[in-house]
Amino acid sequence: MLGGIAAELRGAIGVLAKRDVQIPARYLSGAAGAALAASAGDAAGAAGSVALPAALGDDCAAIPDGDGYLLLAAEGIWPAFLEGDPRFAGYSAVMVNVSDVYAMGGRPIAVVDVVWGTSAGALEPIWEGMVAASRAYGVPIVGGHTSARSPYNALAVAIAGRARRLITSFAARPGDVLVAAIDLRGEMHAEHPFWNASTGADPARLRGDLEVLPALAEAGLCDAGKDISMGGVAGTLLMLLETSGAGAVLDLEAVPRPRDVPLARWLLAFPSYGFLLSVRPGVAGDVLSAFARRGIASATVGAVDGSRRLTLQAAGERQTLWDLSAEPLTGLAREGAR
Repeated sequence: MLGGIAAELRGAIGVLAKRDVQIPARYLSGAAGAALAASAGDAAGAAGSVALPAALGDDCAAIPDGDGYLLLAAEGIWPAFLEGDPRFAGYSAVMVNVSDVYAMGGRPIAVVDVVWGTSAGALEPIWEGMVAASRAYGVPIVGGHTSARSPYNALAVAIAGRARRLITSFAARPGDVLVAAIDLRGEMHAEHPFWNASTGADPARLRGDLEVLPALAEAGLCDAGKDISMGGVAGTLLMLLETSGAGAVLDLEAVPRPRDVPLARWLLAFPSYGFLLSVRPGVAGDVLSAFARRGIASATVGAVDGSRRLTLQAAGERQTLWDLSAEPLTGLAREGAR
């Protein structure tokens, strides 16, 4: 059973798509990134400013700003999703950016959009969805670009936020406990691998649930993690391990999931509220309690080690899903971990 699940996860588009990040990684990492940073510094110096450092591989760029960090992120929407369900795609474009900011221990400020459509009619449901999410999460849309004269439909949304203390992709350590927190009060999308626990929820509850993340960061209970993305739990964990230069054992049977969704399908689902955190063992109970108080399903689902391999565990079996020391995923790794 486990071998079949591992093969399905390795071949899933949501995981394979993460390898596309290797393209910008080649341009922005190492010597190439240093050259770009130097050029940016020269230009900024001429303008009387300074270059802004930001580590590559997090859910948001975290730029030091006063006593905290300015957060910047952007998400493009999968074309088939946009064509098949434009309203929910518009909603999701805002929602996933909001999730990225909270995943880093921050709070969102505002979003901007880039929307291309074949007609004004094609843009209507996209805009309806974006505005609905903007209102639900209390994050204003403050600008962007809209065109109804395109040969195709396309959508991307960017967000700004701010954090006092960060949850990052670079701080998972051997010995950490892995905690998965997922809102199970939802349903699977009819066609796409999305678990929707957002559009039918009370907006005040949505915002309160997300506040758990910056509260954990500011209390010093968590400094490492990511939101669960299109790569599902395993794909998200792979990215966290790669940037942290670590490995882990993931207990698939411990991952919170709805009773009526098969395990393999659930492991590739993108939940509207889902976070994977790497926490010190002594505070794992406090982290779990914080989610429980909000009615969010959470559990310890594994442990971080120094192997640089992601090993799956279920029904007494173990199977290596990915050896990051032999095969990069995104190509973005902590300095010295390659």
